[in-house]
Amino acid sequence: MYIPTFDDMLVAHERIKPYIHRTPVLTSGYFNELTGAELFFKCESFQKAGAFKVRGASNAVFGLSDEEAENGVCTHSSGNHALSLSYAAGRRGIPCNVVMPRTAPEAKKAAVRGYGGTITECEPSTSSREEVFAKVQAATGGNFVHPYNDPRVIAGQGTCSRELNEQVEALDAVIAPIGGGGMISGTCLTMSNLAPDVKIYAAEPEQADDAYRSFKAGHIIADDAPDTVADGLKVPLKDLTWHFVSNHVTDILTASEQEIVDAMRMIWARMKIVMEPSSAVPLATILKNKDVFAGKRVGVIITGGNVDLDKLPWMNN
Repeated sequence: MYIPTFDDMLVAHERIKPYIHRTPVLTSGYFNELTGAELFFKCESFQKAGAFKVRGASNAVFGLSDEEAENGVCTHSSGNHALSLSYAAGRRGIPCNVVMPRTAPEAKKAAVRGYGGTITECEPSTSSREEVFAKVQAATGGNFVHPYNDPRVIAGQGTCSRELNEQVEALDAVIAPIGGGGMISGTCLTMSNLAPDVKIYAAEPEQADDAYRSFKAGHIIADDAPDTVADGLKVPLKDLTWHFVSNHVTDILTASEQEIVDAMRMIWARMKIVMEPSSAVPLATILKNKDVFAGKRVGVIITGGNVDLDKLPWMNN
């Protein structure tokens, strides 16, 4: 198992600069007053392809040799990695095949197709996803870019907190959502080198809390098909992301489905930021654990904004 290094992240940042945005950091007096903390929202919802995952995907795609890229790339993903890899592959002019759960948001499927990716659907479980993917990879011969358990991807995701560290001085903590752990791993990689005193928190839905239970148990516990409104956080940790989580994360905090939806709606209303449910989990956990963050300067990573506008979670369908 190759563990990406700080130098890998620096190389990744130079490699991907032509293909990503340096996303803004926004603040809100309302949320500062509500939480008793100073919150700095790193808005990856404004990223190319609408999600932080374009960083890791671009690093993987543009790091391939011409020979490695000959058959294109392939992956399995609930959405944002799929569309980000399709975006990067399109920029390089190579094919991209993705396996997606049939229940993935239509907005994310449409984005994959829009960027030129080819979708094969699977059932909404980790086992079905991996089984169908094995067939797709065998048929296409594409280079497998795992959504998170890939050193190239983690090095790319680490560029987000490098920017945050440059944009905001003297942070006390950083918090990001956790599913498979790619963003958190990248955050751990970067912050442990640039600002080792900054505490790193992960935020997770109560209904998909396998990372929380893994963290408490000291070993990976994997759920096959959890059900949560935060569709980007349904996948389990793997060995590479577990390395970073177990060594660098201060704590994992959870929020209920209602708390996640409430936080999402509040940010839409107060900050006018279109974000998906997964991105609201950090704020939901801060509101739930005000004592942990009171008086602190906290970086909050908003991971993506690819939401199905016809099926917002507070609508009565």
